[in-house]
Amino acid sequence: MSTQPDCLFLPETAVLKDAIATIEAYPAKIVLVVDSAQRLIGTVTDGDIRRGLLRGLDLNASVSEVMNHHPTMVGPDEERSQIFEIMQRTDLRHIPVVDRVGRVIALERLDDFLHPAPLDHQVVIMAGGEGRRLRPLTETVPKPMLTIGGRPILETIISNLARQGLYDLTISVNYRAEVITEHFGDGRNYGVRIRYLKEDRPLGTAGALALLPQRPTQAFLVTNGDILTNLDYRNLLHYHRKSGADITLCVQQYTHTVPFGVVEIEHDRVIAMREKPVIEHFVSSGIYVLEPDVLDLIPSDGFFDMPTLIDRLLAEKGHVSAFPIREYWVDVGRPEDLDRAHQEYRTVFGT
Repeated sequence: MSTQPDCLFLPETAVLKDAIATIEAYPAKIVLVVDSAQRLIGTVTDGDIRRGLLRGLDLNASVSEVMNHHPTMVGPDEERSQIFEIMQRTDLRHIPVVDRVGRVIALERLDDFLHPAPLDHQVVIMAGGEGRRLRPLTETVPKPMLTIGGRPILETIISNLARQGLYDLTISVNYRAEVITEHFGDGRNYGVRIRYLKEDRPLGTAGALALLPQRPTQAFLVTNGDILTNLDYRNLLHYHRKSGADITLCVQQYTHTVPFGVVEIEHDRVIAMREKPVIEHFVSSGIYVLEPDVLDLIPSDGFFDMPTLIDRLLAEKGHVSAFPIREYWVDVGRPEDLDRAHQEYRTVFGT
């Protein structure tokens, strides 16, 4: 059954923050840009917005900067079997239904054709770190087992994965490994299946992948075990598949204000001076999607981290895609990050 799309309408004068608010408010995850007569002008998806953010657009940029000006659409008499075939052929998740003058009368969604099913993608959680910056809290427990919101960080991660249909989990453990293995066991009490990779010494954020007993048969998710996020993993995996990348790296925008006047110099001459400039960078968020063949680049023994893996892949002309996170995300690596997570947990996760 098609969805009535009125709540998804935005005018062409809308900006990105309006589109984001609409996408986050409704499960369709699409915005329909229409004129005053509700004739379709274009569509904006979550992926369109993320690509726009990567190009440097800010939240006040017009939706026209990112929208698809020539979306696929169908008429009201189109057979639903044909609509489903179009979705399968084009990898589309939404198709607007318009009348003979282009007014939107419905929205067909892939989710209306398919019942959500478990995602057949393996997840590897890196949980072997010591968390030295959080001592003395981590003297007896590994960092992923620190309690926030009444339960360990790792439990929140596992709960979020399971809620989105990701049930096949492998956890890499090293420091205080028994605290993790005894708490989660085989995962059945948490509605998932858990296996463990046991590092006899720290192997880095990628080195432990060499311990996988069997190579995944398709793209798999890798996440650090000290990250709290409400990221839509289904969206991430769909984005990765569409990009055709070997690795998709989730990135977070980081803003830093230099607390001094910055002087630009050529030879011995001052050519410019900027007072307390704001510098913006995309930084790694510790969440990745990898194609199985990437494992060939990881040495079978020894320390190896994700930046080194990505550099090696780029040197071999591999394709690395960036997926900007605009959802909640915090890396619980420093005392101030831990304090922030304690303050924000119930607002974000509601438990």
